[in-house]
Amino acid sequence: MIELTQEFGFDAAHFMPHREAGDPYRRMHGHSFHAEVTLKGEVDAATGWVRDFAEIKAVLDELRSTLDHCLLNELPGLENPTLENLACFIFSSMNTQLPGVVRVRVSRPSYGQSCVYEPR
Repeated sequence: MIELTQEFGFDAAHFMPHREAGDPYRRMHGHSFHAEVTLKGEVDAATGWVRDFAEIKAVLDELRSTLDHCLLNELPGLENPTLENLACFIFSSMNTQLPGVVRVRVSRPSYGQSCVYEPR
């Protein structure tokens, strides 16, 4: 089995609706996010690849345009946009269009934080 990973970045705003009043994270703020989507599969003997990277990039570019420079809380499924929920959201979005997605990693490099979603 081979694993392929394609990365993309986006900038977005969010707020944490479940934090107490007065908590700074309850106010709207923004981050630069970095995401990695990993697919797993067998190499096709005819093409020599698991999946065409151009196809992967096209699907991720579409998702990136949905996430980039938006308020994440306004997206259905991201009303509480924690890193954990964002990783699950990206996985769900990708898995329907790119069968074989096995892992999503989302990070905020400026904070040194990341989250990995890998369904069992």
